Amino acid sequence: MRMRDGLLSAAIVLASTAAALADYGIGTPATPEEIAGWNISIGRDGDNLPAGSGDTVAGAEVFEQRCSACHGESGEGGIGDRLVGGQGTLSDERPIKTVGSYWPYATTLFDYIRRAMPLDSPQSLSADEVYAVSAYILMLNGIVDEGTVLDADSLPAIEMPNRDGFVLDDRPDVGQ
Repeated sequence: MRMRDGLLSAAIVLASTAAALADYGIGTPATPEEIAGWNISIGRDGDNLPAGSGDTVAGAEVFEQRCSACHGESGEGGIGDRLVGGQGTLSDERPIKTVGSYWPYATTLFDYIRRAMPLDSPQSLSADEVYAVSAYILMLNGIVDEGTVLDADSLPAIEMPNRDGFVLDDRPDVGQ
């Protein structure tokens, strides 16, 4: 009798838990709208870049307000990673890996800022702000000129200094 009562109790708990989870959308297929909200990845070729634009001047303002507390006034680093400098150090014993010295694609910068920054409120920057901050960081690294405007067309066209510094992984199970 006790075993049957225990199994019955467990079945009731499982059924009520499943019902509660379903109320929260757990265990149900995601809708196209739900998927679209999370599908913000940017391809290295610029695939999926949003509409908008931003220039280095606006980027300096956003950087000062939202980024400099962690990354330093000029991207030199602080409690957050260093973002500028390091060109020519990748073969050194202690390379300085920054956006300007190491990252192969400018679109990766946009994607990372859009997805993960600022650390205290990820995904809070508008597309225009992300374009602007990307332009500013690229300018600090000497990759674009002051006043440069970035958008979905110009960002993927930027040739990063270390674009050819990576080896493609051609294993058949990895896919590119």
